Amino acid sequence: MSAATTRSRTPDRLCAEAVDLARAAAEEAAAPGVVGEHEGLVSEGDRVVTHFFGCSEPGYRGWRWAVTVARASRAKIVTIDEAVLLPGPDAVLAPEWVPWSERLRPGDMGPGDLLPTDAEDLRLEPGFFGEEEAAPNSVVSEGMAELVEAEDAEVTKGTPAHLTVAPARGSIAAVAEELGMRRARVLSRYGLHTAADRWEESFGAKTPMAQAAPASCVSCGFLARIGGSLGQAFGVCANEFSPADGHIVSLAYGCGGHSEAAVMPKPPQPAPPVIDETRVDPFPLRPAPDSGSVPVTEDESSAELGHS
Repeated sequence: MSAATTRSRTPDRLCAEAVDLARAAAEEAAAPGVVGEHEGLVSEGDRVVTHFFGCSEPGYRGWRWAVTVARASRAKIVTIDEAVLLPGPDAVLAPEWVPWSERLRPGDMGPGDLLPTDAEDLRLEPGFFGEEEAAPNSVVSEGMAELVEAEDAEVTKGTPAHLTVAPARGSIAAVAEELGMRRARVLSRYGLHTAADRWEESFGAKTPMAQAAPASCVSCGFLARIGGSLGQAFGVCANEFSPADGHIVSLAYGCGGHSEAAVMPKPPQPAPPVIDETRVDPFPLRPAPDSGSVPVTEDESSAELGHS
């Protein structure tokens, strides 16, 4: 260790004693009444010392005023070098800056917003492109082009993205159209996996709704199937009363709106009335004379009792 290094670690006596000078410089740079107590000093080098003062300004908890003083060689006058507000060990700092592409979350986009896609996005891979070329990892490979040439099939001119009409049957563009590859970029395997993980987390077998469901979506009549490789594990819920209506759901997901969970029996219908149209039922306007409990002909016993 050199002598210069040893001297730099030992604070200069005159600079260390210049606390009042350093406080005056801090109060001049800061607002009135926000410079706190002296919290120590540190040697910055030969005859260079930094004094620290607490900061009581709202919103700057843990920060401190740092005033650096210095003295020329063989001089007895200490001068101010600089006065700044610096964060301390326990200071409240703003979070580390994160690029907007990493801060973006699902649901942040609104009407009219544009979301640029990185040219090297791992979720995408090249689709069918070029004059009549296929991507190196595309299913429309060079072998398919050789097969088309051997069979004298029609080959379209230009990229499929610029075609105004549907490509002729048998061309490479037609094969790409049929396989869903008539796009500049398509989902890569990584993109498929990330989408599947995201959907599985929202509407998968491990959600509380699925754990309490009477059956899974694979046997539900409201499940609408989707194409592609994702259709082997996911579908679209078409039950308007389900919490997953209109969402991609795992086939292992389930809810109480399962089509076969609780089939309500039809209410019993009363038997239709039977009317005998071959028989006539008389309905007299006046009762028959012998229909009452008292006979029409009076006898002596009834006359004595006061019956008429």
